[in-house]
Amino acid sequence: MSANVKRKTVTENVDRGQVSVLLNLISNGEDLGPMVQMSFESGRPELLMHQLKHVVKKKEVEIEELCKLHYEEFILAVDELRGVLIDAEELKSELASENLRLQEVGSSLLLKLERLLESYSMKKNVAEAINVSANSVRVLDLCVKCNNHIAEGRFSAALKSVDLIEKENLKHIPVKALKVLIEKRVPLIKSYIVKKVVGEVNEWLVQIRSTAREIGQAAIGNAAAARQRDSDKIARRRKAEEQSSKGLVDFTYTLEIEDSSDDSILKFDLTPLYRAYHVHTCLGIQNQFRDYYYKNRLLQLSSDLQISSAQPFLESHQIFLAQIAGYFIIEDRVLRTASGLLLANQVDKMWETAVSKMTSMLDEQFSNMDTASNFLLVKDYVSLLGTTLRQYNYKVGPILEWCSKGREIYHGILLSECRQKITAVLANDTFEQMVMRNESDYQTNVLMFNLQLSDMMPDFPYIAPFSSMVPDCCHIVMSFIKDSVNYLTYGGQMIFFEFVKKYLDKLLIDVLNEAMLDKMLSASTVERQAIQIAANIELMEKACDSFLKHAAQLCGIPAQAVEKHQDGLKAKVLFKASKNEAYLALINLIDSKLDEFLALLKNVNWTSDEPPEHSNDYMNEIVIYLHATMSTAQPILPLDALYKVGCGALEHISNSLVAAFLSDSIKRFTVNAVMSINIDLNTLEAFADERFHSTGLSEIYKEDSFGSCLIEARQLMSLLLSNQPENFINPVIRERNYYALDTKKVEKICEKYKDSPDGLFGSLSNRSSKQSSRQKSIDVLKKRLKDFS
Repeated sequence: MSANVKRKTVTENVDRGQVSVLLNLISNGEDLGPMVQMSFESGRPELLMHQLKHVVKKKEVEIEELCKLHYEEFILAVDELRGVLIDAEELKSELASENLRLQEVGSSLLLKLERLLESYSMKKNVAEAINVSANSVRVLDLCVKCNNHIAEGRFSAALKSVDLIEKENLKHIPVKALKVLIEKRVPLIKSYIVKKVVGEVNEWLVQIRSTAREIGQAAIGNAAAARQRDSDKIARRRKAEEQSSKGLVDFTYTLEIEDSSDDSILKFDLTPLYRAYHVHTCLGIQNQFRDYYYKNRLLQLSSDLQISSAQPFLESHQIFLAQIAGYFIIEDRVLRTASGLLLANQVDKMWETAVSKMTSMLDEQFSNMDTASNFLLVKDYVSLLGTTLRQYNYKVGPILEWCSKGREIYHGILLSECRQKITAVLANDTFEQMVMRNESDYQTNVLMFNLQLSDMMPDFPYIAPFSSMVPDCCHIVMSFIKDSVNYLTYGGQMIFFEFVKKYLDKLLIDVLNEAMLDKMLSASTVERQAIQIAANIELMEKACDSFLKHAAQLCGIPAQAVEKHQDGLKAKVLFKASKNEAYLALINLIDSKLDEFLALLKNVNWTSDEPPEHSNDYMNEIVIYLHATMSTAQPILPLDALYKVGCGALEHISNSLVAAFLSDSIKRFTVNAVMSINIDLNTLEAFADERFHSTGLSEIYKEDSFGSCLIEARQLMSLLLSNQPENFINPVIRERNYYALDTKKVEKICEKYKDSPDGLFGSLSNRSSKQSSRQKSIDVLKKRLKDFS
């Protein structure tokens, strides 16, 4: 029993604790959910219900105790509540009467309120109607303005009106029919405007293509005028520098006003293009228009690059190139002013296409040209095209490179033309000294090429030392230099003086020098002509300095710089060699003529019984010929050349006389034949001595006279006529008197020598003893020479 009692006590204590917890939770207003959940989870919901009932009972006890404690106060409150109920009934009755009176008064006001509300509704409807009408009127007004703009061609303004209608007014149009109508019309209006501006652009494309030629011609004309102004300015500056170098200080100062050559000179209208691009931009289809414009301009460029076969290229090249220039000037303006209509790379692509086709076409056309002036004419216009388009920032390097590549072809044609001219000049020249009758002729033919022999003005008529070939060829050379400079000046090279020198040397060496030498060596050339040609070569060498100076002047190189520069024309050196070759050819020509006279030596009586009384006929012919030749050469050739010619002729005669004694055709000769040849030699020596002094050569060549050229023949005659010819064996005497003689030649000649003639009475003559002693001496000489050999 004690155990049960103890378990009950413990249970009661637990229940009390849980009840106390419940009371605290309920008093604090906390959630009993967790406790309920825990009871159900533990499987003891009955215990929780029991505890709750215990809590309820406990609360009821508390309430009863509380009511007992405040019973009197509760009674008083109930009494007061009954009094309030009575007052509420009275108030209710008053409110009902007041409500009745209020309803009677409000009925009339309610009618007025309904009328007022109706008026407000009408006012709202009218306002809405006015607003709708105003929107409709505004839209219609914009439509009218749009129609007017279109009618007057103001498409940008029309598009602005359409844009306002679409973005601001169209959504506010309450009239559905009007809204639908406008919605249908807007695309049609846009399409019409696009079609209209594109049509204007098409017309503009046709018109601007025909205008491009005029634009190009005007621009190239401006470039040509600017080039001419620059050339004139350089010429004036060069003249001033030359005057300054000469000590002339009388300068004239002038104010130079240059014409401006900007885009304002080239007037053309891009308005249709701007308007069309703006319209397409407003419609958001600018890329479509860009492609349209670019493709059409490419087609036009392709057409412009086609050469017309209706007329020769030489006649149409300016029109062709002006069309190209105008095309790209227009494209440059479009690129700079049309706000993105063209892209820089598109213009570059068009330009590259044009340059490629132009250079290819020019190569083909130039391959068919055979006239340098035509070549230069086209090239000059091409270079002007490059100069013009360089101002618009186009890359004209390929065009100028093409001009540089064409210089070899051009100069080849130019050299060929000059060869024909020089050949004709040489063929028509009589090779007689040129006569100038006045100062003008002297200035044109002598001073211009620095060919004067003196700084003094000569008396007129003046007989020049050259023939008409010299000034004629000089004029051809000067013209060649000018044409060469004209090509190279605007051919892409900045410094082209060396190129001018190169081609000038080609002309002088390969053309002029060869032509003169060919003429000199021609079988038809006689001595007089050869003398003149040799003199002409001498003067052409002298003219080389004038050619170089003229080339430098045209190239803008100061004359002082050319004079200081040691590297002159190669042709001048070659002319020196050609001059010597010409003198040699002249000497050979004279020798050939002398051989004709010397061939008459066979008519000399080599075994004559009688001593001669005068010189032989052949020597008289030789002297007459030499006199004529030297007289012709003296006023023409310089003294050194005259000396060479004289020495060459006399040496040839001397050698021929010696060769006559050695000839196999002469088996033997007598002293009379030697005496005859000696007389001939005396005659020739007298002529040579007279000429040596009369020409003034004696003052220059004091020790080497013309007589020294006859020394071999003279020493041979002296030996054969000597009383003691065996002295030749004496080295001292031979070195002093017979140094020009060859021992073998003397031996061979002595074998043929007979001191006396073979006549019947030859040994009975008065001179027989003398001749016998000479013959003995000759025999001794022969023997000694045989021993010597």
